[in-house]
Amino acid sequence: MADLRSYIFLDSLQPQFAAFLGTVASGFLPREKQAALFVEISPGMEIQRLTDVALKATDVMPGMQIVERVFGMLEVHSDSQANVRAAGQAILNALELKEEDRIKPKIYTSTVIRALSDYHTQLINRVRHGNMISPGESLYVMECAPAAYMAYAANEAEKAANINILEVRTFGSFGRMYMGGEERDIVVGHKAAEQAIESLTGRDDKK
Repeated sequence: MADLRSYIFLDSLQPQFAAFLGTVASGFLPREKQAALFVEISPGMEIQRLTDVALKATDVMPGMQIVERVFGMLEVHSDSQANVRAAGQAILNALELKEEDRIKPKIYTSTVIRALSDYHTQLINRVRHGNMISPGESLYVMECAPAAYMAYAANEAEKAANINILEVRTFGSFGRMYMGGEERDIVVGHKAAEQAIESLTGRDDKK
């Protein structure tokens, strides 16, 4: 039986996060203001069956499908929130689970680094898929598990503050987010990201 690690609904993709997904997604690319669903399970190969279930159940488009041995992640999106929710419910029905059976996320790293040096920003800019960060700006890094919840943290941070999304990793053992900007915006954005993760309910991870 598959383990439901992450299950998170995004009501409205924010401009930067939607654009960021367009740089890392290999499927059909989402647009700003669309609704989205991120589902993460274990073992990873089971995500193939659940993708089939979601796409046959309602009119949604798959943006990302990550298949690893241990974890599998699926992102679907649509202009219709109802369609996205219906796809999610079809997945839950196929798993014979409920939303509350997902794992409650835990924050492992939450750090603000102020006034970055030019060499530090160069290191970050070489590996990011989103916006760039400039010397003197502040950096916020977050790490959580399960990984797919990082999508919710990034989207909520962008709702709350004028931040720049540098990188968001939503699959694997841990999710990671890098965001940059003026210190006043990072302070607001990082609090929004933490609150987003801490607001989610679920079962405790036994591992």
